[in-house]
Formats: sequence, C-alpha cells, structure tokens
Amino acid sequence: MSSSNPKSDKRFVYQEFGNGSSPALERAVERGIQDLPPNQQNVRIQATRAGRKGKTVTVITGFQTKPETLAALLKQLKAQCGTGGTVKETEIEIQGDHKQKILEILIKLGYKAKISGG
Repeated sequence: MSSSNPKSDKRFVYQEFGNGSSPALERAVERGIQDLPPNQQNVRIQATRAGRKGKTVTVITGFQTKPETLAALLKQLKAQCGTGGTVKETEIEIQGDHKQKILEILIKLGYKAKISGG
C-alpha cells in the first residue's frame, strides 16, 4: 500500500527543514525562550570602552528572557538615559556611562542588578 503524499513517506533521502519533532531542535527552542521573572535574574552592569574606538558604552549582561522583553527594556532604558543603545544576543548596550542610573531603574523593575568592574 503506497501513499501518494510524499510527507507521509518515511523513506526520504534529504529533508531540509525537518518535521519539527527533533529532540535537539526542541531543546534549542526551549533554551532560547526561557523567560525567568526579573527577581530570579542576576544582571551585571559594566561600563567599557574595549573595542569601541574610545567611546564608553554601558553593557548589561545576565538576562534570561525573550528577545521581545529585552527590546522593550532597551526602549525604556534608552528613554530614561536619553541616549541610544542596542541589543546584542542577550546583552543590552547603552551609549555612554550610565551605570548608576541603569542600576536604579533595574532595581525598581525588580531585577537583582549589580555594578561590576571599575
């Protein structure tokens, strides 16, 4: 008994995107969407100039949340600091040295934040 639907045929040689039930793919999706509440995240704030042509940037690391949440937080921090910034993977970069101001904002939002480095 042969099926006319090629997707139901289990004898394929190459499949580009998979059927979505791969255990490795499921783990990767779970890891990327892990969204902890702010009070369970240990966030570090550091001002650095390394690799930025002498410009000071405040880097906030340690987030374990969705990219959408990071984007919303970035927008709020940029507005509060009156400057630009970006999200790079799970880090937020804010232009200028705003360690103390960002620390106060994150603590008000419920994050466990600390200033690290000099």
